[in-house]
Amino acid sequence: MDALSHDEVRRLCGDISDTRIADIIATGATLQEVEVAVAWAAGESDVMGERRHPLSGAARQVYDILMAGEEWAGDEEPERG
Repeated sequence: MDALSHDEVRRLCGDISDTRIADIIATGATLQEVEVAVAWAAGESDVMGERRHPLSGAARQVYDILMAGEEWAGDEEPERG
């Protein structure tokens, strides 16, 4: 399987910084691992089912990157000027 591209990560994760995208790509996560991490970050418990297993490996790394700041929480960047 090929490595995820910048555009794929942006499509899956939304409007996150290029630095975070590079960090996610650097984890070596698969498309499925990124999808799981995004679902966890979004709190989509129905995706995990009744038996919610702890994240591990690359999916955990992606989750940690997504949750590392205010970007994922939907906070807009302050205007600079």
